Amino acid sequence: MFKRQRTGSVVCASCGSLVGVNDDQCYTCGRRNPGLWGFAPVLRRLGTDLGFVPMIVYGSSVLYLLALLLTVRTGGNIMGGGPLGILSPNGQSQLLLGASGAMPVFGLGMWWTVLSAAWLHGSILHILFNMMWVRNLGPATAELYGGPRMVIIYTAASIGGFLLSSVFGLFRLPLLGAQLTVGASAPIFGLLGALMYYGRRSGSSMIHNEAKGYALALFVFGLIFPGIDNAAHAGGFLGGYVTSLWLDPLKPERVNHMLVALVCLVATALAILASILRVYPLMPYLL
Repeated sequence: MFKRQRTGSVVCASCGSLVGVNDDQCYTCGRRNPGLWGFAPVLRRLGTDLGFVPMIVYGSSVLYLLALLLTVRTGGNIMGGGPLGILSPNGQSQLLLGASGAMPVFGLGMWWTVLSAAWLHGSILHILFNMMWVRNLGPATAELYGGPRMVIIYTAASIGGFLLSSVFGLFRLPLLGAQLTVGASAPIFGLLGALMYYGRRSGSSMIHNEAKGYALALFVFGLIFPGIDNAAHAGGFLGGYVTSLWLDPLKPERVNHMLVALVCLVATALAILASILRVYPLMPYLL
């Protein structure tokens, strides 16, 4: 399944035209190295999102279960204080795995948590709702932008969302920012921002208006219900929209998009590892 193709023809990773596996450029869309060194067939088997949506779902689920286990092992209560808090990891376990916010970013100097926090969740309902949105919006974004560019948008939205939340949390503004924050909702808003920009750029009012309607409804929901990080939502939306301006969905994907996407994934994994190495020695003082 993962064998590299060395001869013959493949489908261009950008436009779907038939090209030689060793061609330097696609004669239809102009993409350089359309065969991706012979790995284009392997990547196409992963789908338009290159397997990123399942990676988010399974990766977030594993980290959520690990956070619950850490909470139980340290004597914490995972049942929370109400229906919305059922099966909730405690703050110490979240911090260990890379939660963001004013306290870790400015208090502990853990600036890299703006990458890792999007993969963590605060309760069973939190992760279920967020993964539902990821499964809904992720494939649509990948279809319009391509898998690598969706990874870049998702990562940039996470950075923008949690950075803004941390800054606002530092000043303790009401309804904005947080001392400790997690969740995929920041990059989810980034995907909505990307879809809105695509609708505007392509002239598709249906895509633009539908994404805009979802974004407004979710933002109003955040203002009504307590405990929701509205700054992360706003920053994520801006991060996704601005990144889409740079990526331009109407232009074909390039090889460097794949490389940048790979850097984003590696950086996120390193951010989680860095948090563990930074917080683990402090755990006796946090319990």
